[in-house]
Amino acid sequence: MKSPQSSPKSKTALLDNEKEEVQEPPMFSTTKNKCQKLAFIPLVFLIYFQISGGPYNTESTVGSGGPFNAILGFLLFPIIWSIPEALVTAELASTFRGNGGFVIWTHQAFGPFWGFLIGFWKFFSAVINLSSYPGLCIDYIDPMLPTLLSHLPHYLLISLSTLLLSVFNFIGLPTVGYAAISLGILSYLPFIVISVCAIPQIDPSKWVSSGQISRKRNWPSFFNSLFWNLNCWDNVSTLVGEGVKNPPKTLPKAFLAAGLLTYLTSLIPLLAAIGAMSLDLDDWNDGFYTVVAYKIVGKRFAKWVRVGAFLSGIGVYQSQLSSCSHQLLGMAELGLLPGLFGARSKLSGTPWVGILISAVISILVSYMNFKHVTSLVNVLFSLSMLVEFSAFIWLRVKLPDLQRPFKLPVTRLRGLIAVLFIPFGILVYITCVGTKVVYLVIALLTVFGIISYFSMKIFQAKMWLGFNHVVAKLADYEDLGYYGQFMKK
Repeated sequence: MKSPQSSPKSKTALLDNEKEEVQEPPMFSTTKNKCQKLAFIPLVFLIYFQISGGPYNTESTVGSGGPFNAILGFLLFPIIWSIPEALVTAELASTFRGNGGFVIWTHQAFGPFWGFLIGFWKFFSAVINLSSYPGLCIDYIDPMLPTLLSHLPHYLLISLSTLLLSVFNFIGLPTVGYAAISLGILSYLPFIVISVCAIPQIDPSKWVSSGQISRKRNWPSFFNSLFWNLNCWDNVSTLVGEGVKNPPKTLPKAFLAAGLLTYLTSLIPLLAAIGAMSLDLDDWNDGFYTVVAYKIVGKRFAKWVRVGAFLSGIGVYQSQLSSCSHQLLGMAELGLLPGLFGARSKLSGTPWVGILISAVISILVSYMNFKHVTSLVNVLFSLSMLVEFSAFIWLRVKLPDLQRPFKLPVTRLRGLIAVLFIPFGILVYITCVGTKVVYLVIALLTVFGIISYFSMKIFQAKMWLGFNHVVAKLADYEDLGYYGQFMKK
């Protein structure tokens, strides 16, 4: 496993150029990509799908916390969580550019072990999350499936849909980006109709209602749902190395546009539905928007909401699969994974091994009965973000003179801690409200990750010693002529 000393010169520039007053930001991608860069609008929609993908699955915030708290949550949470996460990501991703994204800057801050562990946590958090989307897509359109498909075993249908969705990712990142635009627009059109038709029926007093007073609030579920719908801003960092042109200027603008898009597409339908519908909180579960469409617009229109949810699931799956595959590619380039993980398609330049591995693991995980998938994904994500935010602060201390093309406008250490104080508190809370099953799964995954790291390190060390031994033996042969003399040198 590569250490910072054995990395390419572009990587060691951070540590060796201490005499210079200003250090240039390094590049970490060691392979060239044939694909074109993402244009601005496709990038915005890729970020949008990595964060939320629309108002689907936001209904449970009303059921667990009440109407007023749900609205307040979608008003405030982007300010206290999404903006700090996006700003930190924009600074680090534009400074440490490469396919590894968050793995790179954690590696630079704390070394290869923590870089690998963060990558391991984030990857499994992503693929577990990925595994839920093909199933959700099928559940939404199941009443509309042809008889032949509807009689197939459920898991077989999920496996087939996962493979079909994954094949599209092989075409290339720009194609996925442009497809995300169409998917984003089409999946949201039903909510424009719902919001407009709901206007005559809206009672604004319902927006400040707490729902049934006798019903106990489920705060862990509320915050898990809110967090799940508004996080993952750092996922795009794995695409910056080769997918984004001029990241220092493009990323902040793309984050702003994607943030406004997420904010409006989540909040407007929620206000319309709460204002026009019954406030029986038992009804407000994931998928309730189909009932909203049925009662506000009409029976036939509910089908369009199902189709919209299906399209949104495809968009989320495609964007997150792109991040997963490029993350594995980046970890291979850093020496944190075997070089096989960095294999690319000769035609499109896509990391086909990363796509294949992510899809296969996603299919295997989908066979497991995870009743607390959202909590599991959130706790894994929160653990990694605690380390990422710590890496951000430490890199400001460790490399104060490093040129940062985009920089969060806070220079003092106490100011950085103050900015990230609330996000740190949110992460600690999300981590602490997991269930025993969630903690057990995470503990087993972490132990497996640590064993994998040191096993690869020992294996690579033995391979290197074996190579040196063979070279030494070859150099002992006098009849090798010039080659033997060269090896002796």
